[in-house]
Formats: sequence, structure tokens, C-alpha cells
Amino acid sequence: MPQGVKAVIAKSFERIHRSNLVGMGIIPLCFKAGEDADTLQLTGHERYTIDLPNNINEIRPGQDVTVKTDSGKSFTCTARFDTEVELAYFNHGGILPYVIRQLAAQK
Repeated sequence: MPQGVKAVIAKSFERIHRSNLVGMGIIPLCFKAGEDADTLQLTGHERYTIDLPNNINEIRPGQDVTVKTDSGKSFTCTARFDTEVELAYFNHGGILPYVIRQLAAQK
């Protein structure tokens, strides 16, 4: 993953940007309506823990997840995996590892 980024939290995503994040194995998360970094008093310097199931089969498109900061704040975001295919890409670490594994399995 680029620079150790595992997730991006935003108010919204353009479809292509959200899809590109998933394609790189990065979790796109959206703040809930009426919330953002300012209302939650987030500085961007926090470390975040995302309560996402370890078993990929337990993750559903549009699922709400709890995000906790190292400063003790907790809030809910929506995981913006919009399709089962996107979940498969994420499970493989992105679209490139997914495609390579599919090609390797065909040999």
C-alpha cells in the first residue's frame, strides 16, 4: 500500500476516486451525514483504528464501521465498498494482485 495508507475518510467521493482507492486496496470511508473532520474536531494527526471484521466474508457493501482515535474519540463511518467485486479486490490487496492471482490460477 502506498505510504502505509490503509483507509481514507472523506465526506464523499467521486465514483472514480472511490473506485481507484478500492483498486489500490485502500478502504474508502465516508463520514455520516452532518459530520466531518471539523465537527468531530479531528486534526488529521490522530492514529485511527477501524473496527472492520477480520473475515472478509463478514464485510458488506455500505456497512457502517466504528472508527476510534488514539485521543479517545469514536465515530461511525460508512465503508464505501459498493459491490461484492470491490470487496474481492480489497481482499486481495487491490485489483492488480487480484488479477495476477486469477491469471496464476488459470495455469
